[in-house]
Amino acid sequence: MKVAKRIKAIKDKVDTTKEYSLEDAVKILKDNSKVKFTESLDCAIRLGVDPRHADQMIRGTVSLPHGTGKKVTVLVVAKGTLAEEALKAGADYAGFEEYIEKIKGGWAEVDVIISTPDVMGEVGKLGKVLGPKGLMPNPKSGTVTPDVVKAVKEVKAGKIEFRVEKAGIVHTSLGKLNFSVDQLVDNTRAFLSTIIKMKPSSAKGQYVKSVYLSSTMGPGLKITKEEQSLSLK
Repeated sequence: MKVAKRIKAIKDKVDTTKEYSLEDAVKILKDNSKVKFTESLDCAIRLGVDPRHADQMIRGTVSLPHGTGKKVTVLVVAKGTLAEEALKAGADYAGFEEYIEKIKGGWAEVDVIISTPDVMGEVGKLGKVLGPKGLMPNPKSGTVTPDVVKAVKEVKAGKIEFRVEKAGIVHTSLGKLNFSVDQLVDNTRAFLSTIIKMKPSSAKGQYVKSVYLSSTMGPGLKITKEEQSLSLK
């Protein structure tokens, strides 16, 4: 009953049939967050692409100006001094053979895995374990690189990876609701701008079909089309 009352109270206050500016949507979601934990701000963008075609697979990274508000656990798979440098840069784990064996045994208690190119031959063999968990390092996302120090610092500072789903939707979290309104708007604009700039030349018709913001336990609010042009400024 408590959940039902909370949802009813939100529906009484929020008109989910309207379109909102980013600022207004964030304010509404913050004002109506009544749960006992800090909710995340989630963004879902429906794109006019067909991910079955390689040239329409929208995938990349974006560095959020104000981070995600989450503690990101990072493993760097590298040898020798590069592993040591990764640890100094803030990686939670770094090494080669011991972590290859741990992953083979089912261990995957990390959020991001970064690998140097020279060890990808061994890391690639772990695809059946890492692939379904979304942990396989990839050059396009900057997680296969010889510059492990830069990669670790970027991830720790708020760099996130995104990928379009089969239904043409890109979904990600853009921070915590205890961030300020301006911080959440900045993060959302950075994400939206990145998506818009990635429009493939082969995509026909309307590219960005809809943008919704929601909180973890809150309603989804549709964002106005005018925000797309604002996000490119």
